[in-house]
Amino acid sequence: MRVGTRSSKLALYQTNHVVSLLKQVHPQIECEVVTITTSGDAKRSVPIAEIGTRGVFVKELEEALLSDKVDFVVHSLKDMPVEIPEGLSLVATLSREDTRDVIVSRDNKSLTELPANAVVATSSRRRIAQLKKLYPSFKFVDIRGNITTRLRKMDEGECDAMILAAAGLHRLNLQDRIVKYLSMDESTPAAGQGALAIECRIDDTTTFELLSKLDDLKTRIEISAERAFLGALGGGCSIPIGVSATFDSNENELALVGAIASIDGKSVHRSSISKKFDASTSGASKLGLELASSMQTEEVKLILEDLKKEESRVSAP
Repeated sequence: MRVGTRSSKLALYQTNHVVSLLKQVHPQIECEVVTITTSGDAKRSVPIAEIGTRGVFVKELEEALLSDKVDFVVHSLKDMPVEIPEGLSLVATLSREDTRDVIVSRDNKSLTELPANAVVATSSRRRIAQLKKLYPSFKFVDIRGNITTRLRKMDEGECDAMILAAAGLHRLNLQDRIVKYLSMDESTPAAGQGALAIECRIDDTTTFELLSKLDDLKTRIEISAERAFLGALGGGCSIPIGVSATFDSNENELALVGAIASIDGKSVHRSSISKKFDASTSGASKLGLELASSMQTEEVKLILEDLKKEESRVSAP
């Protein structure tokens, strides 16, 4: 089987992890890893929000699937737009890593210990918008590259601290660099953060059936709620919307936290909901839609309109 992936160290680790899990279930299967350069990888000097297309780390992988160059692809789920191309399916979501954002810093200082004029790097508008509200004097700068490259840039003095996803550092065994895990009230994560997604062609029934055995129900329920919330608000990777779901399988209860922020960080709206339900993906999606609906005050609607205008401006040819 041919598996498509980005070529970064983290992407290859994630793909090899999926391959090892697949071989545990189906020992007879052999996999060939096919590395693919995405637009997000090719344009590393350009901030992600300004590349101008959705799914900047996904599009070329999906094109390889649709043209039968690979049999399935592995994504970081947070990179996937809510809309999946016709003919493709999100066949499996693996058991989830830590969903939180974290602080790493050159001198092992947390955000509260940094000087007022500290330079803090991240490529995520979502993180910047939420943290600007708490730390308005910080200078937030864009940083691109794989995790080890970013850490090197910081260590060489390019910035004082960085905001990263805990999951990537954990997977690369770099958790000793973490200074602090951010709470949901500080930085609500991206939809799907910490989850790995496997995508394949719907009409490839053999591959679909083999991969579906890797699907984790708890993760599937959580990401169904998160992606429904994101989809209802029209969020893309460049729009500062955060959402995090936690499913308690013992109580059949789903808790969901959502955040919407203006790009300038002057306004951050955060809300939560928690309900017992039938432990289905459809029930989870309904809860995501319910939270999104409850948050659409007039002020939030104006923020979303401004964000969508900004996204349309960037996407214009």
